[in-house]
Amino acid sequence: MNMRWLIRSQSLVTLASGMIYPYYLLFLKNLGNSYAKYGLAFAVFTISSAAFSQWLAPRIDHSGHRVLLVSSLGMMLAMLAFPWVESYAWVLLLQLVMGCCSAMQKMSERLLLADHTVQGERGPVIGSYHFWTSAASGFAVILGGYLIDWLTIDALFYASAVMYGISAWAVWKMRKP
Repeated sequence: MNMRWLIRSQSLVTLASGMIYPYYLLFLKNLGNSYAKYGLAFAVFTISSAAFSQWLAPRIDHSGHRVLLVSSLGMMLAMLAFPWVESYAWVLLLQLVMGCCSAMQKMSERLLLADHTVQGERGPVIGSYHFWTSAASGFAVILGGYLIDWLTIDALFYASAVMYGISAWAVWKMRKP
């Protein structure tokens, strides 16, 4: 497996999520109009991620690529759905889906990093991985700030969905023959 494809795919995931996150908060504010509702939505995300990771843990060892692919596709679909959401209940449902996708992404990326590196030689690969995904996060916030001046928040969700889709393609590209 080519670790560059994993780094590329996950840098795109980080870019997609970082680009939309600050504006996603504005989106929630328009639907919820309270910090308590934002807190509940974030709690649904984190608790569903935690619970799903417990269910996924014994099943992931031989399917890291597929799980990572499904995670990116799931997030792409969630980003495509957000502009159409008109009620807080739908936000909570999407938060549940996104929490499950987040668990799949985190667990599978770590599994693939461990599976495709050699003990005693992991440092440079993990360092490169961390650098590119962290840099993508920083660029995402800057890019989102500029884009939101010219586009609507819906367009940011769609752009994020495209990046998740490209990430899914990159994961598919790195699969074992």
